[in-house]
Amino acid sequence: MFGLGLPEIAVMAVIGLLLFGPSKLPQLGKGLGEAISGFKKSLSEDSPSERIEK
Repeated sequence: MFGLGLPEIAVMAVIGLLLFGPSKLPQLGKGLGEAISGFKKSLSEDSPSERIEK
């Protein structure tokens, strides 16, 4: 993906646990997933200027 292996992902997970605690991580993951899906959805929809041209 981005050149990240298992050790790098494990280090990031440990840092996330230390910074946010185990109770906040699921909420952060859900928020990040919703943000990414919203961004992808907005990219796939036509922009207002494209609708005028068609």
